[in-house]
Amino acid sequence: MRIFVAGATGAVGVRLVPLLVSAGHAVVGLTRTQAKADMIRRAGAEPVVADGLDGAAIRQAVVGAKPDVIIHEMTSLGGAIDMQKFDRAFAASNRLRTEGLDHLIAAARAAGVRRLIAQSFCGWPYAHTGDPVKSESDPLDPDPPRELRRSLDAIKYLERTVTGLSDIEGVVLRYGAFYGPGTGLFDGPMLDELRRRRVPLIGDANGWWSFLHIDDAATAAAAAVDHGAPGIYNIVDDEPAPVREWLPALAALVGAKAPWRVPRWLARIMAGEHIVTMMTENRAGSNAKAKRDLLWRPAHASWRQGFADVLKG
Repeated sequence: MRIFVAGATGAVGVRLVPLLVSAGHAVVGLTRTQAKADMIRRAGAEPVVADGLDGAAIRQAVVGAKPDVIIHEMTSLGGAIDMQKFDRAFAASNRLRTEGLDHLIAAARAAGVRRLIAQSFCGWPYAHTGDPVKSESDPLDPDPPRELRRSLDAIKYLERTVTGLSDIEGVVLRYGAFYGPGTGLFDGPMLDELRRRRVPLIGDANGWWSFLHIDDAATAAAAAVDHGAPGIYNIVDDEPAPVREWLPALAALVGAKAPWRVPRWLARIMAGEHIVTMMTENRAGSNAKAKRDLLWRPAHASWRQGFADVLKG
């Protein structure tokens, strides 16, 4: 099968391309910079250089590749993320979720692509009502904090557009919060903040999170090439957990003292309403549908062991 991976040198893409090649697929990998083309070539794929927001260039690249499947893994995080300015930090990625997606769909139609797989997110977007662990059929937040609105609008646009395709099989993968090499969670600044006790428990710390090792994100995308009906799939590990459990556990793993606890009103002033919401009201996701329909299993079934393994190096 011929597969076009958009975002082939990103955190997921660099792991996904070798998996697809080893499975016998002919892979074309898209990167925005010529300097990264050799990385794709070394993985056994054919590189193509184009900006994901350049519609004409994307059309030329996809039509030239003649793929059966497109996998959209394009993001633009550009290093450390300022969580207090969340929408600003994700502005470029949100354009790739909207404009970039539109360019890929137009190119896919011109090339006769049969299946499109696109990256979404399973974390803070769920509505903050009912059970702490949600399925794909549960609603997303109808009224998110102001700092998250543009990002949630982009996520909703991507999911609505991909699942609404009638001429292409549209598959959305809602990834959990990434961890693993090159993802930021265990980069120096985050660990330093934990050791300095600058990442507190807020209020009851009852926001539920779903985590995902970056390698498992890649295996899920590879599984979605051949399995699963069109639709949305939560791609998360087997153990969703509230902040009151995972944050102290992570602090202990890095040799830090237990996090301070601060009241919601103080955290709202210091960090913003969106941070308070993430830490106190988040809903996690269930991976039951992905296991059943994509025949996918996370190799890192629990963040507990996964965190420890990453920190051991």
